[in-house]
Amino acid sequence: MTNELLLVGTLVAYFGFMLLAYKLFGRAGLYGFTIFATVVGNIEVLLLVNAFGMDQTLGNVIFATTYSAAKILSEMEGEKGPDYAKKATWLSVGTTGVFMLITQTWAWYAPADGGLLQQVFSNSPRIMLSSLVVYAICMLVQIAAYKFIWTLQKHRESGQWVRAGVSTLFTQLVNTILFTLFAFLGVYEFSVMVDIMLASYIIFIVTSFWDTLVQIVAKKTCKKSNILFKEID
Repeated sequence: MTNELLLVGTLVAYFGFMLLAYKLFGRAGLYGFTIFATVVGNIEVLLLVNAFGMDQTLGNVIFATTYSAAKILSEMEGEKGPDYAKKATWLSVGTTGVFMLITQTWAWYAPADGGLLQQVFSNSPRIMLSSLVVYAICMLVQIAAYKFIWTLQKHRESGQWVRAGVSTLFTQLVNTILFTLFAFLGVYEFSVMVDIMLASYIIFIVTSFWDTLVQIVAKKTCKKSNILFKEID
C-alpha cells in the first residue's frame, strides 16, 4: 500500500473518529480526542515520509484534526466556545508534556536486544518539544483569529467557510514556518527544510477544506440535543 493511500485513509479515519467522539460525548469527547491526537501527533512527527512527491512529517494529518476540533468548539459552543477550545488546548499540552517527560526516562533503562523505542524517543526531544511548543502557540493563534473573524462577521451563521478557511490558512502558515525552524534548523539542509515547509503547507491547505466540511457536518449532526451521553458533557 502506498504512502498516498495511507495518508488519505488516515485523514478520513481521524476526522471520522473526531466526529464520533463529539457525537457520543459532546465537548468532553473533543477534549478526549484532542488529548489523544496531540500525544499521537507528537510521536508521528518524528517520522519523515514521502508522499505525493514531497517530504513531510507524518503528524500533519492528525494535528489537522486538533485544529478542526478547536474550531468546532468555537463555532458550536456559544460565547464560551473559544474558552472551551483553549481548555482543550491546555489539557492536551499538559498531558503531552507529561508523556514527553515519561518517554525521556525510558532511556535510563538497560534495554533488551534492539531497544528501538528507547533510541527513537531519547534522540528526539528537540523535535517533540518543538512540536508541542509550536502546537500551543498556533492553537491559541487560531482560536484568536477565528474569534476575530467571526466578530467581524457579526456572528452570522453564514460565512463559515470564510472564517474557518482564513483562520486555518493563516495559522498553518505560522505553524509550518515555526515548527520547521525549531525542529530542523541545523539538522537538514535549507533546501530540504523548504521542501518540508512547502509539503506541510500544501497538506494543510488540502485539510483546511476537508476540516471545514467536517465542521459543517458536525454542525448539522452533532447538535447538543443529539449528543448521546449528555451527562458526560
